[in-house]
Amino acid sequence: MSVQDRSAVVVEAYEAATEGCALVDRSERGKLALTGADAKDFLTGQVTNDIVALTPGTGAYAAFLTPKGKMRGDLRVLDLGDQLLLDCERSVLQDLFDTIRTTMLGRDVQLHKRTLQLGLLSLIGPRAAQVTGTQPGAPEHTCRRDGDTVVVATDLGVDLFFPAERLEAVRSRAVAAGAVGVDRAVAEIVRVESGRPRYGLDLDSTVIPQEAGLNERAVSFTKGCYVGQETVARLHYKGKPNRHLRGLRLSAPAPTGTPLLLGEREVGRLGSSVVSPRLGPIALALVRREASPGAELAAGDAVATVVALPFG
Repeated sequence: MSVQDRSAVVVEAYEAATEGCALVDRSERGKLALTGADAKDFLTGQVTNDIVALTPGTGAYAAFLTPKGKMRGDLRVLDLGDQLLLDCERSVLQDLFDTIRTTMLGRDVQLHKRTLQLGLLSLIGPRAAQVTGTQPGAPEHTCRRDGDTVVVATDLGVDLFFPAERLEAVRSRAVAAGAVGVDRAVAEIVRVESGRPRYGLDLDSTVIPQEAGLNERAVSFTKGCYVGQETVARLHYKGKPNRHLRGLRLSAPAPTGTPLLLGEREVGRLGSSVVSPRLGPIALALVRREASPGAELAAGDAVATVVALPFG
């Protein structure tokens, strides 16, 4: 495929993701389930958000931390009534599994592996609700069962969890209803435009949630204690983070990991870096607070202009 043809395919897929409904297979993501009478109370003590407050059909985004408040990973928790379904980056799955397994002793909690058992398709775009027959505008993490499928509202559309052996059947049904299969790279463009960081690219084990702007989404300041709470609370009430998650408009594409220089000083490194059909080369990065919106940074041979998120 020529560069021109490839560009046309990306534009068509991007239009599906921003004007229609794009379909992306994310079955490789890590998945666990918790059951038992103590599941909610137990998990609340391990992650940053209030899991006890969930009711069946709702969910939450959270992080799990080191005792010093640094991120070990992030996850989505869905209350399905008879279980809590946990969804995370595959790279942090083993760490999350081991953390739960070693700390749940003595509690009425059962841990179940679901990564290989469940498929996951993400439908992205304004027509995702129509394609899946769900209520438009539902709050993020709203979830329900539709037969053997769990339907979840996301910030960009709808996610479907289902028995892995039904992947092709679920995919075919979504395509028949109007979804367009797209490459994961297109979904990444839409994610970056929305300003949502991804663990392993934009977030790592050096990050405190507030630095990445995650407090509002991922942290409860009214629930009981959890691992890493002291640092997170102290920074929230008394401190100012040294870094902030920002958007970058690039004069030319630059790869993830490229140092960002303000004058002679390195103030961060590029995280997710994509070329948007609408905005051109853009990226996310954790940068020091002196690199405020409007600042121009050197990113290799490119110039990176710092902007607030999400991208306009």
